[in-house]
Amino acid sequence: MERKHEKYKRLITRCKALAPVPTAVAHPCDESSLRGAVEAAELGILQPILVGPRARIEALAGQFHLDLSGYEIVDAPHSHAAADLAVQLAREGRAEMLMKGSLHTDELMGAVVRSATGLRTGRRISHAFIMDVPSLERVIIVTDAAINIFPTLTDKMHIIQNAIDLSHALGFPQPKVAILSAMETVNPDVPSTVEAAALCKMADRKQITGGILDGPLALDNAIDLVAARIKKIDSPVAGMADILVVPDLEAGNMLAKSLSFMADADAAGIVLGARVPIILTSRADSVMTRLASCAVAALVAQARRESASKAVTA
Repeated sequence: MERKHEKYKRLITRCKALAPVPTAVAHPCDESSLRGAVEAAELGILQPILVGPRARIEALAGQFHLDLSGYEIVDAPHSHAAADLAVQLAREGRAEMLMKGSLHTDELMGAVVRSATGLRTGRRISHAFIMDVPSLERVIIVTDAAINIFPTLTDKMHIIQNAIDLSHALGFPQPKVAILSAMETVNPDVPSTVEAAALCKMADRKQITGGILDGPLALDNAIDLVAARIKKIDSPVAGMADILVVPDLEAGNMLAKSLSFMADADAAGIVLGARVPIILTSRADSVMTRLASCAVAALVAQARRESASKAVTA
């Protein structure tokens, strides 16, 4: 078994070869969010632009002995204004990532999804947990456990494509995607099994690209080879899934928290599908989890930069 955090440490090490990513940090007005931005900057992962009440941020830095010299502060009177200004910095190209500070997720995401001034693209915005489960040799992506409550079939197509693109940025060129349900056979009375089958056919028709899909799969035969063999499931995904796609937010939230609290897993979080990757951290996150969230977003930003460069030269 790999020592805990080794997978996250590898992601952070990869970022050291990259230039720090300009990042708008929205309302970093508590110790956790301000320290998280400073620590990520000290490791060279990001170059923070601190957006919020200047006096409050500077007082907080003094209280906790955080050196803000060299970091830009954009003054904003309150959290709503900080969210709007952070999003504006991303729209203008001054920031290539967003990072949530000490404001409610709904405040930040409200500014992100606003039709006229937000960061929407043609993709559905979705959330992914990049989970370091000590008993597994690889990181596992769980999606969507935070944003899409009851995703439609079209939503799930976008959620899966977002997760596949994330896997590519993390260095997995052909991720194995398990579309989860309570069983591994299609049952018309269980809608998630029918949608799983449809999503696999969409991948066959190249409506979803870059990964290997299978579903429906129950959780045990998605991640455990022995369980898959016992049930005689012949699949390149069964027992070896890199991405777990859940039926809805409730299932995803329970899965992620079960892994965290019963399997001692850590969960780095990122929002995908917007113009820039968005780092969502919690005050309960460990230092390593906060840094891993930043590293994941930085690798996504780098992949987008490389993709844009190829498009220009093509």
